[in-house]
Formats: sequence, C-alpha cells, structure tokens
Amino acid sequence: MRKLIEQIMKFGVVGVIAFVIDFGAMVFLTEVFGIDPVISATVSFIISVIFNYAASMRYVFSHREGMSRTREFIIFVVLSAIGLGINDLLIWAGTDLASFDYRLVKIFATAVVMIWNFVTRKIFLEGEES
Repeated sequence: MRKLIEQIMKFGVVGVIAFVIDFGAMVFLTEVFGIDPVISATVSFIISVIFNYAASMRYVFSHREGMSRTREFIIFVVLSAIGLGINDLLIWAGTDLASFDYRLVKIFATAVVMIWNFVTRKIFLEGEES
C-alpha cells in the first residue's frame, strides 16, 4: 500500500507540472492568438503528453519486463489519444453546449483525464513488481 501511495504522489507531481504546461499553453494560444479553445486544448494537450511520457516512464511507472520501449511508447500514445478524445469532448460540451468558461472546463476535464491516465497506465504499462 505504501508503494502505491508513493506512486500516486509521484504521479501527482508529474501531473501538476504537465497541467501547468497544458493549461498555460492552452490559455496562451486562446488569449494571444485567438484560437478556438477546443483547438488550443488539443495542441496544449499534445505538448504536455510529450513531457508526461518522459517524466511518467522515468519517475512514476516501472518498465514492464519483456515490453520493448517502442511498444511501451505506442501504448502510451494510444492511451493518451483516448485521453485527448475525452479532454476534447468535455471541452467542447462544456464550452459550446453549456457555455462555461473554457478555463473552468479544462480544470474539470484534466481531473477526469488524470484518473483515466493513472488507471490505464498502471494496467497496461507497469511492470509486475510495483
């Protein structure tokens, strides 16, 4: 149980940094360049996934024995693409359908996708020993 709590804490630290990258880039693209929030959220999400992959696989999740780094990366990208779909659906529904501020919707979407990320990465990417 202690290892799981430590892992969740590390995931949280990586997640906070990834969120700052994601949220900051989204607001920057929307406010400075006038890009639609769904598009800016997509771009910012992709930028943060690059950081998240490097940090998560180095500090949070252990490498699964017998899985190549290429396969690991492909699984990470597929899981992240599904997370992006969840993110964009929530941003679109929250801003276009419900007329909420895109920044508030992004915070909610991030919480939902964070749960998706932790659970699926733990299942599909982590080694047996953790």
